[in-house]
Amino acid sequence: MMRLLLGIAAASALLAQPSPATLESFEQVWKTIQEKHWDPAYLQKLPSGKSWTQVHDDYRKLIQRADGEQQARTLIQKMLGELRLSHYALLSGLPADDLEPVRGGTGNVEIDPMLLEGSMVVRGVKAGGPAAQAGVRRGWKILKVNSFDIQKAVERITQKESALAQRELILRMLVLGHLSGSPGSAVTVTFSDGNGQNIEKTINRKQLQGTVSQFGHLPPQLVEFEKQRIRPDIGYVRFSLFLDPSKLMPKFEEAVKECLTCKGFIIDLRGNPGGLAILASSMAGFFIEDAGAKLGTLYQRNLTLKLIVNPRLTNFRGKLAMLVDGTSVSTSEIMAGGLQDLKRAHIFGTTTAGAALPSMIERLPNGDLFQYAMANYISEGGETLEGKGVIPDTIVRTTQQQLLSGKDPVLDTAIKWVYAQAP
Repeated sequence: MMRLLLGIAAASALLAQPSPATLESFEQVWKTIQEKHWDPAYLQKLPSGKSWTQVHDDYRKLIQRADGEQQARTLIQKMLGELRLSHYALLSGLPADDLEPVRGGTGNVEIDPMLLEGSMVVRGVKAGGPAAQAGVRRGWKILKVNSFDIQKAVERITQKESALAQRELILRMLVLGHLSGSPGSAVTVTFSDGNGQNIEKTINRKQLQGTVSQFGHLPPQLVEFEKQRIRPDIGYVRFSLFLDPSKLMPKFEEAVKECLTCKGFIIDLRGNPGGLAILASSMAGFFIEDAGAKLGTLYQRNLTLKLIVNPRLTNFRGKLAMLVDGTSVSTSEIMAGGLQDLKRAHIFGTTTAGAALPSMIERLPNGDLFQYAMANYISEGGETLEGKGVIPDTIVRTTQQQLLSGKDPVLDTAIKWVYAQAP
């Protein structure tokens, strides 16, 4: 009987080991970085003091002893963390730490959440949308979505050192993920109002407006676009991603052309996690007349790529303001930082995420997706935005009380600036 039990235990241990495909995936991840990171010297001495070769040897031993596929994947993700850089991640096969998997869908309640003073708070409610019709107000804290405890999620992510730099974006996407679902389905959200009273609202999700874009190995992404005149002589645009150029660029061009004689134009990049860097250069062409201007430079190991701005025949010459915060990431940072360096845009808000590395996504032998940075970005001012972010020209911090009173202090400050600067 003892031999039988030992045999079962040995067989169980064998079955729990990572598959050959996962071990092959580990090697591919390591080799890709070894060959494609733009700075070999960085790999020789990482922030921890180790070399990338030492990291390989250490993690190879751990993965060979891993208790199953999931632990092996977690170790690969931890190995990527040794780089202390953004845009290195496994995008499938991993749970969100101890958080529930984020559900999704093209239906939403049309709430704009933000991290504020240690809580997720409603920054905006779309007029006429499901949340507005249910009586949801700006400034309310979001405590729970169905049974998922948002406040505990804030606390857990805040405790993770690796997530601190991008926690605003992580938490925003987490909340939006739980709020989304099938159009017409209901979601129950628990809020805390301005008086600290808990309010429970059951809200029916509405089909989001936008175009679905498929890019590379990423799942389909919904690209939303909003334009309006927030004043008779100030235009305003906001879009969710720098994707789907065939549809996004005509909408952006139309918004600019409709406002050529305006005093000001505002681009709101809060909540925009990035996308195609080339779109930032294309959009900048509506505001720059100098054919030699560029938003910065991408440095690969053996290649340099300049983000050249292509001026348009119709060019907006009024005041340009851009709104950013910690949820403005990647291409959003490149566009804001580039136009700031060219002294063409005035930036309002709070410092961006500092995750401005161009990246690629590949499928690994075990089926997981691997995102890795393939270049470093240096702004025209000579700054590396990675780990630093874009620092606004005018820093504007939002308070819960301002939101409760219906104000958007970042947007309001930008509007005042346009009128103060306009002739």
